Amino acid sequence: MATVAAQPHFIFGLRTGVRNNLCFCDEQTVVFPSGNSCVCYDTVQRSQRFIPGSEDSLRMRALAISANRRYLAVSEECGQRATITVFDLKHEQGRKRKVLTAGDTHAQRFLCMAFSPDSKYLIGQTGGPEGTLVFWLWEKQKVLATAKTGSSSTHVTQVSFSPYNNTQMCVSGSGALKLLRYSDGALKQSAAPKVESVNFLCHAWVTEERVIAGTDAGRLLVFESGDIRREIAVAPLEQRDRQVEMKKIKDFKVGEGPRITAILPHSRGFACSLGLGIVCLFERNKDGYRRSREIRIPADPHSNELSPAPCQEVHTMCMSPAERTLAISTDRGQLYSCSLSPAEVNREEHFEFLSQSFHSKSITGVSVCIRKPLVATSSLDHSVRIWNYETKLLELYKEFQEEAHSVALHPTGLFILVGFSDKLRLMNLLIDDIRTIKEFSVRGCRECAFSHGGHMFAAVNGNVIHTYSVTSFENVLSLKGHNGKVRGIEWSQDDSRLVSCGVDGAVYEWNTQTGKRESESVLKSCSYTDVAFSSDCKSVLAVGSDLTLKEIQECQVLREVPADEVGHTAVTVSHSGRVVFTGTSSGTIRAVKYPLPIQKEWIVYQAHCGPVTKMVITSDDQFLLSVSEDGCLLMWKLIDKEGRGLKSNRQIIHTEEILVTKSDLEEKTQNMLELKMRLEELQMENEYQLRLKDMNYNEEMKELSDKFTQQIESLKTVQQAMKAEMEKHAREHQEASSKAAVKHAEELKDLEFSCSQKLVVEHERYQDLQREHQMMQEDYEKQLRAAEERTSQALEELTQISEAKLQEKTQLLLQCQEDSQQKAREFKEILRQVEEDEARKIHDLQINFEKKLHSAKETSGNLRRDMDLVTQKCHSLQRQIDDRSSDVNKLKQERQKLLGLIRSLESDIEDLKRQISGHEQTSNDKDLTILSLKKKNQELEKFNFVLDCQLSELKEQMEPQQDDINEKEEHIHQLEEELVSVNKRNAQLRLSVSDLGLKLKTRDKEVHEERLKAKDLETHLQRLCSELQSCVGFLQEPSRLKESVKAIHARYVAPSDGGMKSCVDEDLQKMLRLQNEYQEKTINKLKTKLARSSEEHERAYEKIMKEKGTLIAEINELRKELCSARAQVRDHAAQLVALKKSRRTAP
Repeated sequence: MATVAAQPHFIFGLRTGVRNNLCFCDEQTVVFPSGNSCVCYDTVQRSQRFIPGSEDSLRMRALAISANRRYLAVSEECGQRATITVFDLKHEQGRKRKVLTAGDTHAQRFLCMAFSPDSKYLIGQTGGPEGTLVFWLWEKQKVLATAKTGSSSTHVTQVSFSPYNNTQMCVSGSGALKLLRYSDGALKQSAAPKVESVNFLCHAWVTEERVIAGTDAGRLLVFESGDIRREIAVAPLEQRDRQVEMKKIKDFKVGEGPRITAILPHSRGFACSLGLGIVCLFERNKDGYRRSREIRIPADPHSNELSPAPCQEVHTMCMSPAERTLAISTDRGQLYSCSLSPAEVNREEHFEFLSQSFHSKSITGVSVCIRKPLVATSSLDHSVRIWNYETKLLELYKEFQEEAHSVALHPTGLFILVGFSDKLRLMNLLIDDIRTIKEFSVRGCRECAFSHGGHMFAAVNGNVIHTYSVTSFENVLSLKGHNGKVRGIEWSQDDSRLVSCGVDGAVYEWNTQTGKRESESVLKSCSYTDVAFSSDCKSVLAVGSDLTLKEIQECQVLREVPADEVGHTAVTVSHSGRVVFTGTSSGTIRAVKYPLPIQKEWIVYQAHCGPVTKMVITSDDQFLLSVSEDGCLLMWKLIDKEGRGLKSNRQIIHTEEILVTKSDLEEKTQNMLELKMRLEELQMENEYQLRLKDMNYNEEMKELSDKFTQQIESLKTVQQAMKAEMEKHAREHQEASSKAAVKHAEELKDLEFSCSQKLVVEHERYQDLQREHQMMQEDYEKQLRAAEERTSQALEELTQISEAKLQEKTQLLLQCQEDSQQKAREFKEILRQVEEDEARKIHDLQINFEKKLHSAKETSGNLRRDMDLVTQKCHSLQRQIDDRSSDVNKLKQERQKLLGLIRSLESDIEDLKRQISGHEQTSNDKDLTILSLKKKNQELEKFNFVLDCQLSELKEQMEPQQDDINEKEEHIHQLEEELVSVNKRNAQLRLSVSDLGLKLKTRDKEVHEERLKAKDLETHLQRLCSELQSCVGFLQEPSRLKESVKAIHARYVAPSDGGMKSCVDEDLQKMLRLQNEYQEKTINKLKTKLARSSEEHERAYEKIMKEKGTLIAEINELRKELCSARAQVRDHAAQLVALKKSRRTAP
């Protein structure tokens, strides 16, 4: 790998053919495609940040920026499948976020794209006759819906989202304008007007339902809710102050007019391109839209008549986020901008270059010099441009009639050699022009180069290389030997040799002194494209059509880098000899270490979108410059592994000398003299105007001073009247506040007395209820104790009876068990006897089986019946035994739970029921009495709870009333304190008013004195003028003139006032001005203080009156609440009426 790396530093050029190829990402940064990258260009700092494209990208189709200006979408063709890459612009390196594809839909390219207003969705339009609109949730790389928008007769060229709805979108193109909406997981067409004969070039949303579209016939059509409503007539420039007429469309016949290629909405209306080099701004008004401004691309003074700058067509428009700057891109690859500040009336507005003027076609040559940081480029757009790679500015450029095929800069940077199709021209680089010195009859010169010493240059004419002397312009040598066109030449460092290569596969080294070939290498199967010397000039590096990089030394190929799929088109070697750079036909640049490796080892950099035509490294090894057929000049910063710049062994000092012709210098000096004279005239005229203005200002000052005195007197009268009113209001306020305080004190006493009486009554009632509650509780406890004693006695009796019955039942159970055992023994005995009988009978039957078959059957049937009976008896006995055992278990359970045992014994034994029935009745009666006692107890508890609740409610009612009373008392104290503070403020205001009055009197006296002084000075001046006029008559008599002047001097000029005679008028004017300003300030301060004091007084008075009314209303409410709870509604109504009346009557 190479030990030297290259990183992109700056690029000059714009990639055309990309939809929406200019966007603002903030107020001072724009994004545009250039080469194989997207460039973020800071217009203030003049710096660039690169966002590289995909490595397998074949072509860039479109750009789209999100509404929040954070994300950038780039559409690229990668092989057989199109992709959209979304980058995060807030990241320093433009981090790649997502890569989107069309999913199952086959798409070779995306023609246009758009983000939704919330930046969550993205739509893209595929190319081809059956174009498809793809709708993504791009952050999840999910295709939500697709819709077919194109056909054989319609082609969509632009898509957009409604800025007010992220589910509504519009597509337009040739013969189509459709509105679509995303709902239920599908894109549904909401409107499609019949516009098959109209070719829409652009459209834009201006409102939620309105879309404005531009056509190739120069028509602006307005669509509302998908229907054609009207057409905006484009008024001429002379009628731009008139409103643009809005008329309904009746037919759609294609007319003649300028193509409208771009429309851009903004907050006040929209902007659109009207023809070549014109952008018009329309503003919204009541009737529609008014054409307010027109901005043009200015004519280029350096361009020729064949391709003037205003003949460019605007492709893309964008506006900064604050709508301060409008930027455009044109079909010739230029970027312009214009400030949108309010324009002056009848002023022609023009665009300015956003960055620099770029090449619009393929760049054919590039060259650098030693003594200046300049680089020269030539292009097929007929222009030659001089760039400064340190300041990143275009120093000089000029357009010619013919195409420029090659260029070479003189080492001093003062001369340039350009090869045109008809001639080779040597020109001077002047301060503001490129002028021809000498023309050489070398047609179609594709290669030219100055020697390193600058004394000679070589130029190629077909297959012949001519060398000329720079001083004598003579053809020194003609190097013949190539059988095909020469494609590359380069001088050695000592200028003793020249290397050349051609399409015939030959690489020759020439001796520039004798014209003989010193070495040659011929490979007919290879057509060489470029050649370069190594850093030590011992070997030659060449690239050609065999896709390899060769190092040739002494007529033999010394090393060869293996072939690759991409061919090399240009080669250059660093002066340090550490790295070799090659340009390829795909636009990439490869860095190969030197000496050349045997294997395929290099670093690939994404650079251009077309084949690299030329490459050159600056003399200090700091920059690599590459040019391409895409019209871009790309500057690369050369760094080492640690990221630092390369150190050069050569000490290079850049000079700042420039060439200026004598005629130009004389013309400039003449212009400077004329400008100086004009400046002096303007100064004199300005001084005269200033004097006139001073006189007018003095008169105005007198008028203003008179006016101010009158106003001061009127303000004094008004102030006295206001003082009287304030005193009157204060007296009334004091009387009202004293009456209110007395009234409030009486009402408070009444409230306290009534509340104390009610509290005593309620307390006595509460004590009575408490005594009743204690008595009832004692009775209830006695009844409970008696009931408990009765229940305990009854339970003891029941337990005794149940135990006696249990003993009887146990005895019965024992008897039953003995009977059952006896019956079981009898049953076993019977069984045994029956079995013996059966055995005998079976034995007899076996003996007499054949004889007594019938009798055996009968006996067997009888036996079976007997067996059934016996088994039934056994089952019945078993059931009886089970019943007895269950009864025993039940009795055992009855022992544990008395009530359960009694109920089970009542169900099993009927005799026990008859005996216990009386006991049950008594127990039931006792239960009933217990239940009744419980109910009474519950009722007593409820009554007690009700009493507690009532007591708590009474307490709660008493507490807020007491709190309200306390709050009212505190509020009254606060009001009294506020009254005291208001009185203090009024007293302070009176004092301040009296002080200000005294100050005004003193100022009036001072003004009067100053006026008297001014009058005295005016009389002195009048006398002085009259005496000076009399002195004018002594102009012919110098002695008398001198005596009269001395007399005037002695009369009017005192010895102590010698330095003040020229400043009397100025001092007087300054004093008057200061006095007037001070009086104005004091008057304004008095006005503001007076207004503030009156406002504060009114506010305090209104506040006190309002609080007085609220206090009265609240006291009335408390009285009526304490009187009776039933009459609260009526009392509240009365209070509301009283409040309304009191507020109406209040001042």
